[in-house]
Amino acid sequence: MGSFFERITEDPETGARAGILHTNHGDVETPIFMPVGTQGTVKTQSPQELLDNRVQIILGNAYHLYLRPGGELIRNAGGLHKFMSWEQAILTDSGGYQVFSMSDLRRLSSEGVRFQSHVDGSQHLFTPENVTDIQRDLGPDIMMVLDECTPYPCSFEYAQKSHELTIEWAKRSKDRFGNTKALFGYKQFQFGINQGSTYLDLRFKNLEELLKLEFDGYAIGGLAVGEPKSELYKIAGLVASQMPKDKPRYLMGVGKPEDLVEVIALGIDMFDCVMPTRNARNGTVFTWGGRMVIKNASYKSDFRPIDPNCTCTTCRNFSRAYIRHLFSVGEVLALRLATAHNIHFYMELVQKARQAILEKHYKAFKEAFYSDYKVIETESYSKPIKRRK
Repeated sequence: MGSFFERITEDPETGARAGILHTNHGDVETPIFMPVGTQGTVKTQSPQELLDNRVQIILGNAYHLYLRPGGELIRNAGGLHKFMSWEQAILTDSGGYQVFSMSDLRRLSSEGVRFQSHVDGSQHLFTPENVTDIQRDLGPDIMMVLDECTPYPCSFEYAQKSHELTIEWAKRSKDRFGNTKALFGYKQFQFGINQGSTYLDLRFKNLEELLKLEFDGYAIGGLAVGEPKSELYKIAGLVASQMPKDKPRYLMGVGKPEDLVEVIALGIDMFDCVMPTRNARNGTVFTWGGRMVIKNASYKSDFRPIDPNCTCTTCRNFSRAYIRHLFSVGEVLALRLATAHNIHFYMELVQKARQAILEKHYKAFKEAFYSDYKVIETESYSKPIKRRK
């Protein structure tokens, strides 16, 4: 395998990039959205259904997979790809976001993070070293370092301590990665994560230290946690502009359609979010005209597809009225059909964005998107993890 990231072209007006991630489980065309498969599955979807919707890479979570079913079991199965019968690429998050979302169940120190399991209350310690080891056991193509995601708002003093801790953990993660080997005969890649809350001087200092470690790619973490949208865009754009052009750039946890359109123009290559799958299970679907709450009574006798311009299996075969009926009576098929549609929409969105970049007219694509898509700011990205009762 040659270079991990191949930068194909850049839109001259905006800085939006088109590229390819070369992995042993297939090429991934960027910009790319990664559906979240936290526990080794994208909720309600089979691997074949994901392939049918042209998904190229999914995200798993080391924290959840460590607790259930356990890294050792997945290693014995031959790695996460074989365990879940997914032959395309996988990225695993380190559990850093869970450090943030379970602040009442964990204690931070330079050693690592000691936390209480949300499943059974048992005590565990995550360190940069054992999180790297867990991800070696899981066998993703891309693994993330252990980091601390700061809350918003937080003081400069807190953010500075978090920056220092994140860099210390990044160094230890990189050392562990370099002193261990991939277990399943293919190459794994490791990304560093930029932190610093909304303090740009900390963000730049943090990135400067990360770049010295020469990771395979770089992520921007600690955004979409409650800060104003203008801050998200500003920080993502300025930090991305200082990242190497020959390595992938990943904005973690960002996934509203309008946000993807904006930050692709800032030079970001990779995204993940539970937004399309979680919203689908709650009865909200995405169309080229905006969001639609398919459970609403107004769709009771509406025999049109969710989106007449959509070619997904849901829209080709089922009506709004039927899907609303399924939600009304609690049928599982409602969740499956809505999720398949949303994933199709997200994949088509990034594929159209990529084509616009290749054709050097991303600005026109962005303007056309907003001419039809109605933005409604009603939902926060952040959702606390469920606690055991």
